[in-house]
Amino acid sequence: MIFSERLKIEREKRGWSQTDLAEKIHVSRQSVSKWETGKNYPSIEVIIDLSDIFGVTIDELLRSDEELKEKVIRDSKQLMYPKWKAFFDSVILLGAFLLAAKLIIIGLNHFIGINIIIPDGLPKIISNFLPLALMVIGGIGSDQLKNKYID
Repeated sequence: MIFSERLKIEREKRGWSQTDLAEKIHVSRQSVSKWETGKNYPSIEVIIDLSDIFGVTIDELLRSDEELKEKVIRDSKQLMYPKWKAFFDSVILLGAFLLAAKLIIIGLNHFIGINIIIPDGLPKIISNFLPLALMVIGGIGSDQLKNKYID
């Protein structure tokens, strides 16, 4: 049995109209109608509410409809996307900040004659390539997210 049929059966079992169900889960009657006709699917939050109201497991609601199951999987991936995107964007920005700071120090030393020294305790490879490495890692991570999470 697909989700739309199951939803309608569960609603009618309780003698509720589409409006009654819509009020219970705080959506419009048109949303319930679209779910019951298979024109649209609810979000995972609404599916959880429906399972609570009907006293059935989420598994019973999801497994009955392959298309709904795929939508829930897609939605969950997209929920993770912003968190990882923010992380990789921060890595890119950190790299850009370090690169800008290094260029400003070099410019001040060369053109104005100020003698700002980058701490000797830092290995040259870190001070020279860390900003570039951070920007590349952030860019690759962001690109991988785009390919993985966006359909």
